[in-house]
Amino acid sequence: MTLPRFSIIESTLREGEQFIHASFSTSQKIEIARYLDAFGVEYLELTTPCASPRSFEDCCTIAGLGLRAKILTHTRCHMDDVRRAVDAGVDGVNVVIGTSRLLQRHSHGKSIEAIVDQACEVVSWLLSQRVETRFSTEDSLRSDPADLLRIYEAVDALGVHRVGLADTVGIGTPQQIASLVARVRTRIGADIEFHGHNDTGCAVANAFAAWEAGATHIDTTVLGIGERNGITPLGGLIARLHATNPELTRKYDLPLLKELDALVAEIVGIEIPFNNYITGQCAFSHKAGIHTKAVLKHPATYEVLPPEAFGLSRTIHIGHKLTGWNAVGARARQLGLDLSEAQARDLAVRIKVLADRGDLSPEYVDQMIRECACVLAAQHHQSHTGEVTHVTQR
Repeated sequence: MTLPRFSIIESTLREGEQFIHASFSTSQKIEIARYLDAFGVEYLELTTPCASPRSFEDCCTIAGLGLRAKILTHTRCHMDDVRRAVDAGVDGVNVVIGTSRLLQRHSHGKSIEAIVDQACEVVSWLLSQRVETRFSTEDSLRSDPADLLRIYEAVDALGVHRVGLADTVGIGTPQQIASLVARVRTRIGADIEFHGHNDTGCAVANAFAAWEAGATHIDTTVLGIGERNGITPLGGLIARLHATNPELTRKYDLPLLKELDALVAEIVGIEIPFNNYITGQCAFSHKAGIHTKAVLKHPATYEVLPPEAFGLSRTIHIGHKLTGWNAVGARARQLGLDLSEAQARDLAVRIKVLADRGDLSPEYVDQMIRECACVLAAQHHQSHTGEVTHVTQR
């Protein structure tokens, strides 16, 4: 089976700047851009150069870094904006205009006829400048599909490189996204980009559904930061794709994901969530005895993602009342010690009793294992020499 092609449009330096705690300096933008480029994303999307004088300068700076990723910027569907974008030296311009009745009425006040005319003017000019051009409809999921197709077909006839579907308020379900993308796919020849917000917790599922239905480009940000609850997180998309088929993520430097998440979390002043895709503290942690026994025998029993693919390792927790003797024995072997099955079982019981008063620290449990192994060694020595050795147990 041939795997469908796709590209990631990484928007931490555009959508991510809309995160409530984000205010990137130029040096921070450069650092993030270099990390994302090293990771292997195909595109970097930057804040419109019309936002401020420094936004224009930053576009020029990052466009001049010589990165492998193509540099895009995101603007309104307006001639003044796109001229400024081309002046910044970017590889492509992503233009957007609202198409839902709400945005027509309360944002720009334009009819669909006026939107088509404006889109064609802007797209034609951008194509004449030989820059990669995407035309996107904001609030696509609350727009009339007939209106969307009318606009997409108009810009597709001009040769636009991509059309964009934006679930701007995160209202869509995977089924709705897939249906809309599939419908658009049958009507236009251009590539299709999907931009999905996470207001209702469906961003990763929606992005994956869009890709399965024919989308060729998916927007992400590191840790999913962005307006309100943000958009599809880079790590979440990578996790979903890797679990589907590791070949889909082979082109990316997966171990860099941990550094990327840590870098952006530090810059914007947040903690990486404990349950974050791949890089969260608990992502590859196992606790319950039935889980740890199986994972120790065959990790895939309870791990759909192999931690080593991301330069990480799993953690087996044993200092608690749910522990099992297999996990205790495995930890002893990690410490270079040898416990019999009977000793491991006995020690697991002792840990459970103590842990009923509260979980035990890893250091305390390791000391219990060492003392137990010491008793075993002393007993072994006594059985061979007849000497009596006194060993104090905790």
